[in-house]
Amino acid sequence: MREQGLKLFTGNANPKLAKEICEYIKIPLGQATVKRFPDGETFVRIDENIRGQDVFILQSTCMPANDHIMELLIMIDAARRASASRITAVLPFYGYARQDRKDQPRVPITAKLVANLLVAAGANRVLAMDLHAQQIQGFFDIPVDHLYALPVFSNYLSKLRDETDLVVYSPDVGGMKMASAYANILKCPLGFVAKKRTSATEVEASNLVGDVEDKDILLVDDMTETAGTLTAAAKLLKENGARSVRAAVSHGVLNDIGYDRLQTGIIDELITTNTTPVESRGLPITVLSVAEILGKAIMHIHSNESVTGLFEIKGF
Repeated sequence: MREQGLKLFTGNANPKLAKEICEYIKIPLGQATVKRFPDGETFVRIDENIRGQDVFILQSTCMPANDHIMELLIMIDAARRASASRITAVLPFYGYARQDRKDQPRVPITAKLVANLLVAAGANRVLAMDLHAQQIQGFFDIPVDHLYALPVFSNYLSKLRDETDLVVYSPDVGGMKMASAYANILKCPLGFVAKKRTSATEVEASNLVGDVEDKDILLVDDMTETAGTLTAAAKLLKENGARSVRAAVSHGVLNDIGYDRLQTGIIDELITTNTTPVESRGLPITVLSVAEILGKAIMHIHSNESVTGLFEIKGF
């Protein structure tokens, strides 16, 4: 019986990351045609034999989220109909994750709907990184391997900790668990900013809890889009005597509003990853690669090994 091979394919969301992963695990990127018809419909064709193969399809569901989700669903269906042995959807960034509960009357739980669609399309398992809400893992009726970006930040943050008087801050109360994990590993004090959201793009920061005066602040969050939460927190921190404010954000899904806010210089440095494509635009944005940790996870899944060891932090 022929040994089950490993194949990695990608849609159009983040092909650069897919190529980096393939270089790390020393396999060629799978050949597939993913394009649009003139009317906007998505066309997918797997351009090589994958019968009986262990197929991984990488796609961050970032902007434009709906197009990238449809690409992923159609690629999964194409792989299933081409008789792939197992199909793993690799989502470095899981879009719609913020719609994870009914917080108003008559609204959907879209994060659950996307999970249902992935399973219906034919995915056998999911590999994701820093989901906005932990409970999203439970939305799937298939195995979910959930990675954390903290090991990717470890070397960079260890140097920052040694060179500055660092305090880890959560930009809102909801991010305290994540910030606490960073503070514990960095062995730094912890604080948080109380905020009030006034609209989808505007945030008002009001109170601080923790050391600020003459401190170097590291804001920690899972994602930023308009940078409203981060810049409001940074402004309040600097008004209260913070020497510098940096932000470590797993997913930098920045739009034009976010870039405009970073132009103000309130945030001294944004540290993020390439789970989604990030442009620096001449701003102090540091992008760290998740290719190695995702590559290791893919190899572990392919060989049916545990991915728990990938959470070990070096340099602390």
